[in-house]
Amino acid sequence: MMTVLAGIAGAVLLAAILRDAFETIVLPRRVTRQFRLTRFFYRNTWVPWRALGGRCPRRQREMFLSYFGPLSIILLLGVWAVALIAAFGLLQYAAGSRVSSPDGHVGFWTDLYLSGTSFFTIGLGDVVPQTPWARVLVVAEGGVGFGFLAVVIGYLPVIYQAFSRREVAISLLDARAGSPPTAGELLLRHSRNHDLEAVQELLADWERWSAELMESHLSYGQLCYFRSQHSNQSWLAALTAVLDTCALLIAGVEGACQEQAKLTFAIARHAVVDLSQIFSVRPGVPENDRLPAAELARLRTTLAAAGVRLHDTPEADHRLAELRRLYEPYLYPLGQFLLMELPPWMPTGKLADNWQTTAWSRNGGLPEAQGLAEFDHKDHF
Repeated sequence: MMTVLAGIAGAVLLAAILRDAFETIVLPRRVTRQFRLTRFFYRNTWVPWRALGGRCPRRQREMFLSYFGPLSIILLLGVWAVALIAAFGLLQYAAGSRVSSPDGHVGFWTDLYLSGTSFFTIGLGDVVPQTPWARVLVVAEGGVGFGFLAVVIGYLPVIYQAFSRREVAISLLDARAGSPPTAGELLLRHSRNHDLEAVQELLADWERWSAELMESHLSYGQLCYFRSQHSNQSWLAALTAVLDTCALLIAGVEGACQEQAKLTFAIARHAVVDLSQIFSVRPGVPENDRLPAAELARLRTTLAAAGVRLHDTPEADHRLAELRRLYEPYLYPLGQFLLMELPPWMPTGKLADNWQTTAWSRNGGLPEAQGLAEFDHKDHF
């Protein structure tokens, strides 16, 4: 009876792991099945990791949280490997432990040892299968182990290439929208010659970026846990700034730029909604309004002084509120779940961009520090 149960358990475990690995690494789409080992793994590792990170000081927090994404991949691969070894060990045990060992003792632990050496293709030869079925299992496990290694070698470059493409655009946004990026700063810095042609080109680039983000992060959800290089940057903050910018342009500015803003808004909002479903976070209303009436008035005044005039009518305010309700309820729970702060609509004070600061200048070790502090972005754009 025990051997029958072991055989059933081994077969079920083997099928479950192979299916989960296929859906996680090979299948290029989101899996909607309720229970998955990978989802269960990330849920039960991220929550305590996030709790520990929340207790860290701000500077150490981002560094601590940044370890989770890469480390989780290694741990997940280890879980798969251990489970596959256990599955084949159970199948060998169910077959009657038809193996020979140097000391003459056979049993489950000997089967498990044979499974481990077969999976990692070590081939020590000290434990040898004695029946055709046992030999079939050894050969099959060797093939699975070799295939597992090949898939992992091809999997990691794909992950890091997608991460690199995502971060390049975020880094480019630093000088264009500030650190952290905000919609008000983006429009302010692109108001040269009193036109928004540069913003139209930028939004076209971010339309493609949003589509690539959605496709890559839906297929490889673990990328959502990968943090940016700077603590005041994140893919969620960049996406929020782009959506805010599109909402302002759609509700307050007429012309060709508005049409591009609608296109970018559509795909960016699509990405936010779909990515929130990965973590099963329900949309919710934030406790504090990101854009109260007073802040909206300040935003309009600041942009008007730079030549960007937004409509100041009740209809425009209503339209802006409607657009915000399409994406903000999804952004807030995502930010809380991932411990990523959402940027404001307009910086509250004059902040240096990331490219203007270094550890040396903060410590007073560079003579250029004063010049960087006095740099005016209008001289650059």
